[in-house]
Amino acid sequence: MNDDAHRATAVRIYQRMAHLVLESDNRRREVVEATGLSFARIKALRRLAGQPMRMTELAAELLVDKPYTTVIVDELERRGLVVRSTAPDDRRAKVVTVTDQGRELARLANEILATPPQALVELPAAELTELDALLAKLTP
Repeated sequence: MNDDAHRATAVRIYQRMAHLVLESDNRRREVVEATGLSFARIKALRRLAGQPMRMTELAAELLVDKPYTTVIVDELERRGLVVRSTAPDDRRAKVVTVTDQGRELARLANEILATPPQALVELPAAELTELDALLAKLTP
């Protein structure tokens, strides 16, 4: 297989994988419906469930600007899912910490997002094992 054909095959495989994971079973929509929060807010909540963060750190993690991060955190705080406090080393900085209720919602979101697409579950055991081995080569 020449380089162009090899690359075209890799692109086609990647597109199929992306479609399988991102489009065929819309887990994002399922998370939004189950939690009543936008996916951006769920993404923030999931990050914060891992560890408390300063607002600037959260903005960097979410790849959004600081004003939008404030909008997200305001909504999460209003719903009792996070609390904001002053950073111990800098009174100007705010640290956002997830509450028990927020941690439970993040757990639910993670559970939904980790549910494999039905097409994957329906693969025969031997093919699933083969796919697992192939994907293991692609991930650290």
